[in-house]
Amino acid sequence: MFGREKNEKKTPGTRLAATLLRAPTGLFILNSGAGKLGADEGTAEFLHGMAQTGIPALKDVDPKTFAKFVAYSETGIGAALLAPFVSNRLAGAALTTFGAGLLTMYFGNDAMTEDDGIRPSQEGLSLSKDSWLAAIGTALMALPRK
Repeated sequence: MFGREKNEKKTPGTRLAATLLRAPTGLFILNSGAGKLGADEGTAEFLHGMAQTGIPALKDVDPKTFAKFVAYSETGIGAALLAPFVSNRLAGAALTTFGAGLLTMYFGNDAMTEDDGIRPSQEGLSLSKDSWLAAIGTALMALPRK
């Protein structure tokens, strides 16, 4: 997969690359998830409302339940990125999925982009930066296995 040879081995450089991709990203997401644990009603409604712009089916989910789900998901993904026994592929797949979910909010809300639908508006700038999560996750999945 991703053009690797079957017996390709990790080099010290590959280990360093994985650590540099995983540690700051894992700490960032773990902190974000921990900050959402016990979110108040206003925060839960904000998170829920934003998520609905990318995934309209979420309108049927209770905002408080959704906020807990997001908090636990972020905490779990952050912990997986920091845990050395979790493979790069698994941690990368989780991160890519999470990043792609965030990007659905970006592309699903016209106010987030300029008229061309791609470049971020001022309102969408902070969310568009989440594209790095999907990129890092994909890079982790592309690293050698052994």
